[in-house]
Amino acid sequence: MTKTGGPKAIGRPAYRAEALREAGRLQDVRLTVGGKVRHLWGRNGPRQELDLASSAPLGALPVLLGSGLGVCLEALLAAGPVAVADRETALLEATGVRQKYASRPGVLWLDGISLDEDLKKLTAWQRENRGLPFAALAPALYQRLDPDYYQALKASLESSSRADFWSKARYPKFRSERPRVLLLDRPYFLNREIRDALARLEVPLAAVAVGQKDSARPGFIEDLLSAVLGFRPDFALTVNHFGLDREGRLAGLLDDLGLPLASWFVDNPELILHRYEDLNRPLTAIFSWDADNLPALRQRGFSKVFHLPLATDPARFRPGAGAGPGSWRARVSFVGDSMTGPVARALATADPPAGLARYPDLAREFGAGGEASVARFLAASRPKVWSAVQALPVERQLAFESLITWESTRQYRLRCVRATLGSAPLIVGDEGWFELLGRGPGWRRLPPLDYYQDLPRFYPLSEVNFNCTSLQMKGAVNQRVFDVPAAGGFLLTDRRAQLDGLFEPGREAACFASPEEVPAELERWLSDPAGRRAVASAARKRILAEHTYELRLGSLIEAMRASFA
Repeated sequence: MTKTGGPKAIGRPAYRAEALREAGRLQDVRLTVGGKVRHLWGRNGPRQELDLASSAPLGALPVLLGSGLGVCLEALLAAGPVAVADRETALLEATGVRQKYASRPGVLWLDGISLDEDLKKLTAWQRENRGLPFAALAPALYQRLDPDYYQALKASLESSSRADFWSKARYPKFRSERPRVLLLDRPYFLNREIRDALARLEVPLAAVAVGQKDSARPGFIEDLLSAVLGFRPDFALTVNHFGLDREGRLAGLLDDLGLPLASWFVDNPELILHRYEDLNRPLTAIFSWDADNLPALRQRGFSKVFHLPLATDPARFRPGAGAGPGSWRARVSFVGDSMTGPVARALATADPPAGLARYPDLAREFGAGGEASVARFLAASRPKVWSAVQALPVERQLAFESLITWESTRQYRLRCVRATLGSAPLIVGDEGWFELLGRGPGWRRLPPLDYYQDLPRFYPLSEVNFNCTSLQMKGAVNQRVFDVPAAGGFLLTDRRAQLDGLFEPGREAACFASPEEVPAELERWLSDPAGRRAVASAARKRILAEHTYELRLGSLIEAMRASFA
């Protein structure tokens, strides 16, 4: 097969290209340029291309400056992604390489129309592939055919500042008193607390927006790498693994960069980490608001696991934060979701088959037991059900575990709130409460209030702020345990196992052990305003001394320094 044409750049001669085959296999290409004959390889082309492929250094991104016979490209693809810069139209038509590989996964094809544009594409491709250095592989003939393009591209790759990325990125960490923190930022209540607390601690902070979807937004990796080089953080910080991809690529990139990662879980990590692979990296530390999660995290292979409870921001939740409307005043109030919405959404995603349709009964059993993990509860108590769950696709498995968690919480929360109805409570939450309690007398409802603007003013206006904890955290305490006393309010809460390590029950915390105790406890505290003031004051004093977000972030920083300095 003979093809004519070739590049049309000024000063470049046209040529003819002829594919040379033996036994149907492409061995070489003969070029006729201005009456002279040249060969791509001369002899044993496939062997020479294999030798070229073997010269690519490990841990680098190969960039082929000319696709040749395709043998080198095929060999390189077996190890990972490859970029190919090839503007030789006649050669490509003779070999058929472009037609064969252009749409192949793992190949970035550059047409050579613009050197600047190709360098931009290569830089973006490098960022998508963990910032690995380039390795330019250049068959000699291409360099002679068009030195203005191929030699210039080769020189740019070899001298590019990006080619020296790792020496710049792998800098010493934790050399100053106040470490530099890179926040993987996503709109979430705790991220604002982290920002404010680090600012008060005078800790240098930079943030990279993750986006709001399950996968990171376009451009996230590029911005992350730019922040690493420009800001030089000592560690990255995320909440609930925001920004981490399921395949473990970002975790691997952070390891390659030598950048430690702190991930603070304030929701059930089992329902989050189950989605991910290869995350138990040496430079990853996990912090959980629930101490009950620590053994399971260690079983997953995480070597650095810490308990870090929730806290409060006393600059926001404080007495005298501002007056609220009269409709906010109540003898007893409860701020919380009915859980009808989360149950409905989890049910729709799980779409349980007939054998799993009795999820309310399973949720009731789970809520009554001491096991914190739905998966372990089902495996131990309902092995046939667990086998049916494991037969579902992963997304539906996770949704079914969430369904059991949210339904058990809905049932428990309803029992607790019903126990308050004798005290005419004010419920601040979604309209699902009408579905659960009806619209009759004995209680009233307000729509959800803004956490930052409204709740600091709302809590002090109730004689008793009632609290019952989600069953995704059977042992831990929730945000209200800290926020209500910090704002100057009195809280009556269910007694969780981990509460005793944070407050002294009876003196710093008023508790009930079961929904059946609620009416008597409400009657007791509603009739004792002096007792309420004493408990609220003692709780606030303890919070300011031990349970602020500045203190939590200080503990996190010291744990990271001790682990990775």
